[in-house]
Amino acid sequence: MAWYNYTGVECMHGSVIFRYMLTDYFLKSDNIFMKNTAQIKLLNEIGFAETVLMPGDPLRAKMIAHTFLDNPVLVNNVRGIQGYTGFYKGHKVSVMASGMGIPSIAIYAYELFNFFEVKNIIRIGTCGALNEKLELRDVIIGTCADTDSAYINQFGGVTPVCSRELMDCAIKIAGEMGIKTQTGKLYTTDSFYNLDENANKIWADRGCIAVEMEAAGLYLNAMHSKKRALAICTVSDLPLVPDCPGNTVEERENSFTDMIKIALEAAVRLGE
Repeated sequence: MAWYNYTGVECMHGSVIFRYMLTDYFLKSDNIFMKNTAQIKLLNEIGFAETVLMPGDPLRAKMIAHTFLDNPVLVNNVRGIQGYTGFYKGHKVSVMASGMGIPSIAIYAYELFNFFEVKNIIRIGTCGALNEKLELRDVIIGTCADTDSAYINQFGGVTPVCSRELMDCAIKIAGEMGIKTQTGKLYTTDSFYNLDENANKIWADRGCIAVEMEAAGLYLNAMHSKKRALAICTVSDLPLVPDCPGNTVEERENSFTDMIKIALEAAVRLGE
């Protein structure tokens, strides 16, 4: 194994040139490039599992790792985006935060898929219900995602869709656990505070059942990288219901365990 130290590197992936500031850049014997990037720097040789659970909040990533995983080890902490690897029912599983929004999750998903040999990313996060039948704490499995983000333009008009295999696995697991889920299209927005007060209603009328900020970017990167992705979200807000307070910051950080259990069990079955 040959090691190199670069202050910067230019690499070709498909027909697109990417420029990175890299450290500890090495070439494996099978000619697959692995990099410590400006966003992810491995702290040890444990690295990432084939399946990564991805909440938005670094504190939720820490909570999941220390609550559900055996022997969790911090493997990345660049900019406080905590990534852990441990074991769940004897299977190696990782959990790492994505930050908020498509630009953030798209960076981490692309690098995990293409530079760290991750095969599956399961987003576990919160969403706002756009369907009147949904209630706080309901679990949503996103089949696909519409978006108002310009990020999608580079992908040639494709519709961001989840992995059918991951979706079927999650639905089956939820049924076995007695956890009620709803499947449907998500609205991935770039605007947490949207000046158009009718935006959520417009996307609800287009068939979206919940609004969030990451799924479309994750799905597009999985499709481009020929990997698998799924978003499992818990309803934390009812934006179409006037004066609904939603869940507190503490509740978002420390609860919503149903979606976590589904994702962890899916990681186990993917590894069998």
